[in-house]
Order: sequence, then C-alpha cells, then structure tokens
Amino acid sequence: MTTTTKVRTEDGTPPSSRRALVAGSVGNFIEWYEFGVYGYFATIIAARFFAPEGTGDLEALVKTYASFALAFFFRPVGAAVFGRVGDRIGRRPTLILVISLMTAATATIGLLPTYATVGAAAPWLLTLVRVVQGLSAGGEFGGAVSLMTEFAPPGRRGLYGAWQSFTVALGLLAGAGLAALLATVLDEAALNEWGWRLPFLLAVPMGLVALWLRLRLEETPSFRRSAARPLRAAADAPSPAAARPATPTPAATARAIALGVGRLMGWSAAGYTFLVVMPSYLQTTLGASFRQALVATVVANAGFALAILPAGALSDRIGRRAVMTAGTVLLIVLAFPLLNLLQDPDASTAAKSAAVFAAGAAVGLLAGPGPAMLAEMFPTTVRYTGLGLAYALSNAVFSGSAGLVITELIKRTGDVDIPAWYVVLVCAVGLPALLALRGDDHRRALRD
Repeated sequence: MTTTTKVRTEDGTPPSSRRALVAGSVGNFIEWYEFGVYGYFATIIAARFFAPEGTGDLEALVKTYASFALAFFFRPVGAAVFGRVGDRIGRRPTLILVISLMTAATATIGLLPTYATVGAAAPWLLTLVRVVQGLSAGGEFGGAVSLMTEFAPPGRRGLYGAWQSFTVALGLLAGAGLAALLATVLDEAALNEWGWRLPFLLAVPMGLVALWLRLRLEETPSFRRSAARPLRAAADAPSPAAARPATPTPAATARAIALGVGRLMGWSAAGYTFLVVMPSYLQTTLGASFRQALVATVVANAGFALAILPAGALSDRIGRRAVMTAGTVLLIVLAFPLLNLLQDPDASTAAKSAAVFAAGAAVGLLAGPGPAMLAEMFPTTVRYTGLGLAYALSNAVFSGSAGLVITELIKRTGDVDIPAWYVVLVCAVGLPALLALRGDDHRRALRD
C-alpha cells in the first residue's frame, strides 16, 4: 500500500507537510513584514505623503493611519474573492496569484513619488497601492492556514497552524529590525529622503522566493478528496448528492464567520496595539525617540514570537479554548499596569523592556492556537472563504482601525491610557465567544 512507502523526514513528518508549512508561512511573513514596516515608518510616511505645508504632525499621522485602516477594510473583499476561488479551484493556484499581487504592491510603495514631487496625487497613489495590498492580504491567510492545517499530521494541527502566526512575529520583527538598523546607520536626513524606501523594495527578492516555493507545492489532501467526491458519486453512489461533501448553508457559514470574528477580536486589537501602533504612540505621546520606540517594539515582538509555537503545541494537548482564554484574561488584567509602567519616567529600562515583552507574550497565547481554531470551525468546501473572512473582518475592524482610533482619541481627549482602554474593552467583549469553544475540538478530524 502507498501509505507504507511514503518518504518521511527524520521526525516522521511527510515531506509534503514540511513543504506546505514553509510555502504557507513565507507569504504571511512578507505580508506582515510590509504591514509592520508601514507602521514603524508611519511618522516618516506621514511627513512624505500626508503633510503639505500647514498640516500638523498629528493630523498627518491620523491620515497615514486612515490609509493603513483602508487597506485592512479591503481585506474582507480579498478574503471573499480569493476564498471563493480557493474553495473551487484549489489552494495552490490561488496562493500563487496572491503572493504575486502582494509582492508587486509592496515593492511599488518603495517607488512612489512623494507629496513634494506630485502634490495631492501622492496620498491617493499610496492609498491605491494599499488597497491592492489589502485585497491580496485578504486572500493570503485563509489559503495559507487551509494549506498548513490540511497537511498537518494528526495531533499537530495547533503547532502547524501556529507557524502562520509565528511568521507574523518574524515579519514584524524583520521589519522592526531593519527599520532600527536603517535608523542607526543612516542620518535622519537620508532616512527621511530615501532610506525608508529600502524595506519596501526588499519585497521583490522575498516574493520571488515565495513564488518558487509555492510553484513546487501539490494540492492539499482535504481539497483533493472534496473535489473527487462528486465524480465518484456519479459512478458509485445511488445519487450524486449522496457522496458530495456536506456544504453548509450561507446562513450557517455567516454565523460561523461572525463567531470566528468574536474569537479573534482580542488578538487583533491587542496585537496591533502592542506590536505595531506602539512605536508611534511612544514617539508622539510619550516623547520617545524613533530609535527608542523601535527597540521597544522589537522586544515586544520577541515576546510575541517566543510564545506562539509553545502556545500552539500546548493547544494540541489541552485544547484551544484553555490557551486562548488564558491569553485574553492576561491581557485584560495586565493592559493598564504595563502601559502605566511605560509612562513612568522613573521606571528602569529593564522594567519597561519586561513590560513590552510580557505584552507581546500574552498576545502570542492567542496567536498560537488561533489559526487551527479557525480551521476547525469550517468544512473543506468553505474553509478558505470562512476562516479567511473571519480573520480579515476581525483585522479590518480591530487591527486596521487601532492606530486611527487610538491616535484620534488621544488627540481629542488627551488621555494617554487610551491604548489600554482599547485592549481591555475589545478583549472583554470577545471573551464569551472563546468560552463557547468546544473543549475537544483539537482531538477531532477536520470536517470534509
């Protein structure tokens, strides 16, 4: 039998599973690398694209985050369009198309003319490219998670799905690290003039590697089984409908997507508040330097990265509900103390570093089990679309808007605790949806 002759790696994992893990992760890395770079360079982008003479720095930053949020609001459109394609023709060809669009859009930002060159057209051009990025990013998550979890060996779905989140951390860390390096080796004038473009242009070689990896992929076993059943039904079953995969009604899928948004909203809000918006908050609200803000963000993302894979593996043992609920409660309890520590001018650098590290690690407890949790909510016939839409909608509302909401509310109220309020309120609202998870979903097979 073929099952006894399959080639396996030293740890017993089929090579196809390893390839799926790498190919699925690399697109997500590029996506979050770019979104992180955009967030880290938000103050520079604001000055170059949204700050004509007479416009205040904070007002320009608000406009920059509005463009940031707009890209997130196009993610659900991309998730719906590419998800439908991925559920019909397959995960592999759809993910190849998505990575091509994402790479082209990211590199284009590094080539765009600024306000000083083309005037009012500059912010519109930037916003248009962000829209394309939002569409492609919307199609990335659902396909990559479907690919990785459908190839995952038994009992390791949480760990495999966690790699998707781990590459979020790697992408954000790579973006922050490169931004910090450029801020160190370039003087301020050079960084503002042309240095900020380099991280976006690096998307080209990264995208070519990702494209090569995805071209070598095969289709997932779950999708192949699902696609073959109607054909077998015509020859073998009493009626074709008898052997077709059970496709949920649109209403049932919509309810599952809404529930998925509820289960992700705390991750989305806390992740972007502590991992991406923090540099601008530290600079504009607390008076930190660009370099200090980036170092703090690197530390937060390190905590995030180190928690993700253990959290995913732990969820394979004790369940998604237990791990994700613990992370949400920690964020609710710690948000104000951690932020107040950052605001304290007398607090040591070590204490502040520990605070941002702990915030990132708490988010990692949600991000590790999250992808597998979503994959388990949908059958194969709508998995790409369903989990992609749940993730995209949650990010559109609670991640993409985080910078805009936090910056605008601080501007209007002067309350420097706004980031903590935002995290606590969103996590509290989403907690009941997490508590409604079945405790044994991690032991069940994915639904065909």
